Amino acid sequence: MGDMSEQTVPGPVTVPRARGVLGGLRYLVLGLPLCIVAFVVAIAGFAAGVSTFVVWVGLPILTFTFVLCRRLADVERRATERVLGRPLPPHHYRPRRGRGAIGLLGRVVDPQSWRDLLHAVIGFPVRLTAFIVGVVWSVGGLGAALYPLWEWSLPHDQDYNGLFDLITGSASRVGDVALNTALGVGMLLSLPFVVRTLVAVRAGVARGLLTNRNAALRARAEQLAAGRRAAVAAEAATLRRLERDIHDGPQQRLVRLTMDLEAAGRRLDDDPERARPLIAEALAQTHEALAELRALSRGIAPPILADRGLGAALAAAAARSTVPVSVDVTLRDRPAAAVENTAYFVVTEALTNVAKHSGATHASVEVGPERDELVVSVTDDGVGGAHLGKGHGLSGLSERLSAVEGRLDVTSPEGGPTVVRAWIPLAGLEELS
Repeated sequence: MGDMSEQTVPGPVTVPRARGVLGGLRYLVLGLPLCIVAFVVAIAGFAAGVSTFVVWVGLPILTFTFVLCRRLADVERRATERVLGRPLPPHHYRPRRGRGAIGLLGRVVDPQSWRDLLHAVIGFPVRLTAFIVGVVWSVGGLGAALYPLWEWSLPHDQDYNGLFDLITGSASRVGDVALNTALGVGMLLSLPFVVRTLVAVRAGVARGLLTNRNAALRARAEQLAAGRRAAVAAEAATLRRLERDIHDGPQQRLVRLTMDLEAAGRRLDDDPERARPLIAEALAQTHEALAELRALSRGIAPPILADRGLGAALAAAAARSTVPVSVDVTLRDRPAAAVENTAYFVVTEALTNVAKHSGATHASVEVGPERDELVVSVTDDGVGGAHLGKGHGLSGLSERLSAVEGRLDVTSPEGGPTVVRAWIPLAGLEELS
């Protein structure tokens, strides 16, 4: 899954009056240090990276420059959204693929990374001008409006020429005070309009360069298509596994049960004593078939999950594990059924892999909300070496999570420990329940 910001697309860029002049001024004033840092990082990093690119030193320099520009762009987006009072249109960064030089090149060829760099350069004069005009207009207007309070401190001799004298050509102290005060009041009265205009200009530059609705929508469409394919593949794999398990387990026992009952029926008339052990064997086969069917149903969605929730279901799954497991589930409210089913599947599949392949002596399960996602973490002290390669057990988990727009991360160095962590979105799955 790539890094993608998906947000509601707002209308034209305007600054709501409810945000106030002080909020707009704060936005303009804080833009000065931000634009200076961004401009220096962009120009210095780009120049150093391009000039040394031929010897490959420039590749990591350019990548680091783009990473810094991306962080600064995130700060600008958050500041702009805060002052506007609503989110900006979405933006999209391509998902990072590969490691080493391939991964670094992925950062360099990302179009949004270049837009971030361009914003750092173009936004510098815009944010600098907005800072200067905003500060001069507010401070100058306030000082002029209060001119009668500090005018007495100015020297009044034959060389003194006030603003009134410069405009009209005649010296008048009263006229000078009145003119300065009127100008100050006028500047203060027009300050909200000036601040809104400056904020709109700066926010417009951020909207034009730091957002890319078309790219985000294309990436979203590709993500949904991949999720749909993963859901179909995961469902087909689950059905094949269920069919195989039923064929190898309960179906064979039911065939054996049928044969035992037929043999017992033939012997009931001529030799009832010999039929007794066959009936006992049939009962044993019945109990084993029921136990296997219950185990299969637990792998799909156990009744305890629907009746008592995720915490009780995971505690029951941990009790059945051959490896000792500690469970910590922290939920304020019960999530949607689709979220519970996915979390239960992740934990049970991870614990199955722990029991089969890890050689662990202890495992732990932690489940809890984090912002708008449910985070599921399974840790074991086994030998490590687990990964998401195709053909391995954890690849099925990744496909199952992709179907609900979740994410999976596996950290498993050689020698352990292994940490399987899944993020399941809490919003948007209610309709699947």
